[in-house]
Amino acid sequence: MKISFKIFGMIAAVVMAAMLPVAASAKSKGKAEIKFTESTYNFGTIAENKGTVSHEFEFTNVGNAPLIIVDATAECGCTTPEYPTAPIMPGKKGKIKVTYNPYGRPGGFTKGVTIRSNAKPRKARIYIKGVVNPNK
Repeated sequence: MKISFKIFGMIAAVVMAAMLPVAASAKSKGKAEIKFTESTYNFGTIAENKGTVSHEFEFTNVGNAPLIIVDATAECGCTTPEYPTAPIMPGKKGKIKVTYNPYGRPGGFTKGVTIRSNAKPRKARIYIKGVVNPNK
């Protein structure tokens, strides 16, 4: 019986040693990481009656797995984000376009957009700001 326990222990040790590379590779599995070139854009002074204004926020996937943007939401209906739906591969760039409608909103503004993705961090925020000159 002692011999069979020794053999069982040796087999268990060999199996565990064989599983270490599998566990290590699962642990080092790739992760996307989003990095914006800027987090805030200032439109400066814009005219209320000139219509919408837009800015594209450029980002790079600096991680080592494909980046998938799940959603981009604005704080209010005056701000509309557009984001890529295709995966952004590691090292590649993408853009999120943010459009602001100044009509009926004279004065200063700061609006945030929340981006949810599979990246690190899971949620990122970008902002637009400016001052709307009222119609005369």
